[in-house]
Amino acid sequence: MAKRLIPTLNRVLVEKIVPPSKTAAGILLQELNSGKVIAVGPGLRNREGEMIPMSVKEGDTVLLPEYGGSQVKLDDKEYHLYRDEDILGTLHD
Repeated sequence: MAKRLIPTLNRVLVEKIVPPSKTAAGILLQELNSGKVIAVGPGLRNREGEMIPMSVKEGDTVLLPEYGGSQVKLDDKEYHLYRDEDILGTLHD
């Protein structure tokens, strides 16, 4: 049975991207710690009760910190949960 995890509050579910570390010609590449956003929580509320929107959305490619996040396994796939403020930025082509 397939499971779907919906993060709570300001958490973001990310599937890490593992790029090839070597080109076909044998050139070593620097690995970028990035991932694809799978799901986002609803966000947090400020002191006045207004919703603070999330800075990323599903499908975004994000730059992740080297350490942190909580590892989660669902249906033999590995994901990581990060807080919205822990994500360093979004990557664009």
